[in-house]
Amino acid sequence: MCGRYGSEISPEQLSLLLDVPEEQSAQVIARYNIAPTQEAPVARLAASGSRELRMLRWGLVPSWSRDATRAARLINARSETVAEKPSYRDAYRARRCLVPADGFYEWRRSGRSRLPIHFQRKGGLPFAFAGLWERWGSPVDGADLQTFTVLTTTANELVGEVHDRMPVILTEGALDRWMDPRSSERALAGLLRPYPASQMERWEVSIRVNAVGNDDPLCRARQPLLL
Repeated sequence: MCGRYGSEISPEQLSLLLDVPEEQSAQVIARYNIAPTQEAPVARLAASGSRELRMLRWGLVPSWSRDATRAARLINARSETVAEKPSYRDAYRARRCLVPADGFYEWRRSGRSRLPIHFQRKGGLPFAFAGLWERWGSPVDGADLQTFTVLTTTANELVGEVHDRMPVILTEGALDRWMDPRSSERALAGLLRPYPASQMERWEVSIRVNAVGNDDPLCRARQPLLL
């Protein structure tokens, strides 16, 4: 599961990580609490075959949907079934994307409270989630809606103490293979694995992140971690 994440990546880092033009990455602002149905940057293949960075809405709407109301439920796609599920299989074959981030949140229960935990690569290094994107045309007014979802896999040991799922974090060597339209489904499936726990870190953060209206560095403020 991945229901919130952040991306405080400089334009230079973003351009290098995703292999997109700097004039596009320069338009992206830092975010600390990206939530479902909000717009966020993703890198995808343009018609020319090169990569482009575009703002899409988080929560996939399949092209065949009658309306866009399912988007809030399709923020994640299970990597184990993504090739067969009708909502995702076409995008999995033809519309894969990279979702830049430098951290994500999960929640653990403490009595009646839900306490947020921030996870990131060691040292706060930027990374990309494996994602899928879709284009949906409204049958009412013809409006063009472009959306994305984040793939998930079984949690590693670090995340597993809080949640049994985690987003698919692609290693640097896997980014090109994920975006290559020639990659076989077998090759793609081999990329969808838990990121090594030894290369990640976590800490408890402020409950400010629980409210989607809060989107500032205080959302990541370190709190005592009591697991």
